[in-house]
Amino acid sequence: MSGRWQRVSRPNLVSTHRTIDRGIWFLLGAVALMLAVHLLPSPAPLERNGELIALTPDGKTCLAILLFAVTLWVSEAMPFAATSLFVVVLIAAFGITDFAGAVNAGFGNPLILFFIGVLFLSTGFTLSGLGTRMVLHVLRVAGTRTDRVLLGFLVVGALLSMWITDMAVAAVLLPLGVGVLQDARLKPLESNFGRALMISCAYGPLIGGIGTPAGTAANLIALSYLEELAGVSISFGEWMMVGVPASLLMIPIGWRLLLWIFPPEIAVLPFERHEIDAKLAALGPLTPVERKTLAIFGLTIAAWLITPWLADLTGGRIDPPVQAVALAGGLTLFLPMIRVMTWKEAQQNMDWGGVMLIAAGLSLGLMVFETGAARWLAQLLLGDIALIPMLLRPFIIVLAVALLHLLFSSNTVTGSLIMPILLALAIDLGLDAWTIAAPAAFTSSLAFILVTESPTNVLPYSAGYFSIRDMAKVGVWMTLAAAVCVTVSITFVGLF
Repeated sequence: MSGRWQRVSRPNLVSTHRTIDRGIWFLLGAVALMLAVHLLPSPAPLERNGELIALTPDGKTCLAILLFAVTLWVSEAMPFAATSLFVVVLIAAFGITDFAGAVNAGFGNPLILFFIGVLFLSTGFTLSGLGTRMVLHVLRVAGTRTDRVLLGFLVVGALLSMWITDMAVAAVLLPLGVGVLQDARLKPLESNFGRALMISCAYGPLIGGIGTPAGTAANLIALSYLEELAGVSISFGEWMMVGVPASLLMIPIGWRLLLWIFPPEIAVLPFERHEIDAKLAALGPLTPVERKTLAIFGLTIAAWLITPWLADLTGGRIDPPVQAVALAGGLTLFLPMIRVMTWKEAQQNMDWGGVMLIAAGLSLGLMVFETGAARWLAQLLLGDIALIPMLLRPFIIVLAVALLHLLFSSNTVTGSLIMPILLALAIDLGLDAWTIAAPAAFTSSLAFILVTESPTNVLPYSAGYFSIRDMAKVGVWMTLAAAVCVTVSITFVGLF
């Protein structure tokens, strides 16, 4: 017994030591890079239309901290949330602002409470069983034809992800998709339909996440930056006017691309509809918890949508911010007469690290903007965007942000870094901030190419039915298609 235990344990210990050693080297490299940039002399000012745009010492230090954070985020030498909290400490340590100012810029933002409210709602929806029931109903309607089942998974993933965080939706779809494949006796890495169905468990949530502000944290970050940095307030409905059409355009394109690149080896699944009916029958009618969750969910969505009209009708007397509506909806799940979940269940099932990541990302992004570093970097990288025809700008922005997204394993990180830069550029060049920010915000969530770009991709990948190369093969085409869909949606809305 002892010998066997030692033989099994040693490889794990070696692997752990290697991981720690690798993390130490990346940490030392990140610190060295930060100090090098901080100590370097400021570069010569950029000249744009006769105006000199300089990188201030505080701006240079902000970029140094940014490089430190990006190095640790990309290498995963430390957890995302821990790196993010280090950023808050470093902002104060280098004297860019005091500690209270750094904390307030992130944790004092109402967006944090919005995100917590959305996480409450997402967790309640998943724990209640509503997600599983909805997917089974979709399969019942779609039937057993493999192309229709694939479309059903994409549609339900997209629709759910408009209101629930994309990772939670992928977690709901994954066991159901694996169950379908196992019942059909389709083996991992040998089945084209298995590849397509598992990738759809990621693509559906990614596509739907851009539909509403509640879909993903990157959307909330974009809204916050638009209001704080550009003075532009976008309502829930205004976001949906652009986001929903873009999502709806991507669904059929994603479906056809998956069928084209991974043609199913079977046309019909080898089981009958009555088996799906049996699973639904086993669930029984809606439970009291499901009914309560569905009612709260519906009321919260309705409140998000009608708030602007209530404000107009009452002359501003009734005008609850969307953050308050989200938090109120989420907290309702804990009321004694409702009690959809306990606080312990919420603690165990919610991504609290994501809250830390958003807070610190907002703090750093605001400092990058206020020190002028975002303006200098925007002019350096994208100063000629005004020369691009207006109709092509969203397309170019989508592709540029998609390339950046390949480096970062987080939608939130991508949104936090790119949004202040683009808004600084829009302000400098007199461009419409919303039409510049919208395609960037959408693309922060559309991690179609690499498995490592988003945890939403990692979940279906873990089932073993597709390889990293499989996802990249379809992801390049899907990214180009997304750029077209976002451009068409923004252009169409701009005509009215």
